[in-house]
Amino acid sequence: MLLAHKIELRPTLEQAAYLNQACGSRRHCFNQLLAHFKQGGVKWSKKSAYQHYIQHIRPEFPWYHEVSSRVTRNAIDDLDQAFKHFFRRVKAKQKAGFPRFKKKDVNDSFALRESPKFDVNEQTLRIEKLKTRIPMRQSLRFEGKLKQVTISKRAGKFFASFLIETEDYQAEYAQKSESVGVDFGINAWAVCSNGHVEAANQKLKTSMKKLAKRHRALARKQKGSHRRAKAKSALAKLHFRIVRQREAVCHELSHYLTANFKRIVIEDLNVKGMVKNHRLARAVSDAGFGMLRKMIEYKALLRNCEVVLADRFFPSSKMCSGCGTLHDMPLDQRMMTCDCGLVMDRDLNAAINLNNYGVDTFKPTKKRTQEKCQTMTSVSATLVTV
Repeated sequence: MLLAHKIELRPTLEQAAYLNQACGSRRHCFNQLLAHFKQGGVKWSKKSAYQHYIQHIRPEFPWYHEVSSRVTRNAIDDLDQAFKHFFRRVKAKQKAGFPRFKKKDVNDSFALRESPKFDVNEQTLRIEKLKTRIPMRQSLRFEGKLKQVTISKRAGKFFASFLIETEDYQAEYAQKSESVGVDFGINAWAVCSNGHVEAANQKLKTSMKKLAKRHRALARKQKGSHRRAKAKSALAKLHFRIVRQREAVCHELSHYLTANFKRIVIEDLNVKGMVKNHRLARAVSDAGFGMLRKMIEYKALLRNCEVVLADRFFPSSKMCSGCGTLHDMPLDQRMMTCDCGLVMDRDLNAAINLNNYGVDTFKPTKKRTQEKCQTMTSVSATLVTV
């Protein structure tokens, strides 16, 4: 299987200058190619892009030779992917999104997709045309064949994302429980049917005062000045810290669920619809429900778990988990009180209903069980006859 591992790099000033130059070369080549094919009467094709790169762009800018040739060459593949997505959306009658020019310090990156152009030795990375090896914050988590590496820059830090072909991933965990239902929310970020509760995940909310202070500091600086660049970098670092904090809690919860349960039942939340509520939009976005769902799905695939998505209109919060009676449950009503005698927190009640939904979905029907028994009986009779 192919697995990715992203590691922070610790380059020296000389190495950081090379990495910045490589990011700039890739960005410049991408923009030059895009400007050429945006001209009237010039149609996109990967072959013509490669010819234009060899015959015009590379000879015109000799400083491309100071970095690995694959840095700028792979910009053709990146632009090819952008045009493929553009044509696909046009064909599907969606919002087209024509490829756009790359901007400096916005998602700066470059890729080396050929194994001889780089290698890893313990906690150091070698890149073609860089004389020294770059220290990495940690060693590779997986053993296998390195397929490619993508160097990216975010908030002044460099990261290397390795794609590894490996078979040493340990997918099995001992003593897994059968099933769990998980209810997502704002007050309590996640409530599991076994009683496990994750507190509210409001990383942006807790940093709002610091963000406002740094935004004001940036607004006071003169455009183009050195102090404005420092203020912009400080603001970017704080935003990056918030993102990493949100990713960390999502990783923790997704690991807990996929390592301890064979089946995970979650809601199919309409996040795009939820953020239309202007009172809850920031809290919903800050919770990172979409990120958490993606992490649960890919980790479940690696660890042989099942992820069940409950129907979007399944009344998990309105249904009594004891008798199945439906109730009117406005958001300010935090307890489920039913005539059958059940009194329970609404989020825990919803999680239990989701767990029951998953159990009922995978419960074999009587007809299928009879058919299976008849099939097994006929097979046994055939074996006896033989």
